[in-house]
Amino acid sequence: MKAPITTHVLDLQTGRPAVGLAVELLLPGADAAPSAKVSALTDGDGRIDQWSDRFELGDGSHRLRFATGPWFAQQGRDAFYPTVSVTFRVAGQRAHYHVPLLLSPYGYSTYRGS
Repeated sequence: MKAPITTHVLDLQTGRPAVGLAVELLLPGADAAPSAKVSALTDGDGRIDQWSDRFELGDGSHRLRFATGPWFAQQGRDAFYPTVSVTFRVAGQRAHYHVPLLLSPYGYSTYRGS
């Protein structure tokens, strides 16, 4: 069973999944701003379907923080953005949120997936 928040990272420069990229998910605290966190590495397909700990999906701001600088450095590539942070709002207890990241060394894009 997938976690309530998942992601998929694609390396646009190579046209391949971003394998082994560290990602933190910051969950809303008492004031609805991100505070508690779970983490994971992207799998062989560049996906995260499960996190280090289980969590309940709650209303408020959530943040995915992608460690892009170290990931590019491991491959001997330079990158302009050492981290990419994507903050999004969860409201109404939807069952699942998928937040993909399209990544290159000098830019990125994200969207609300399904």
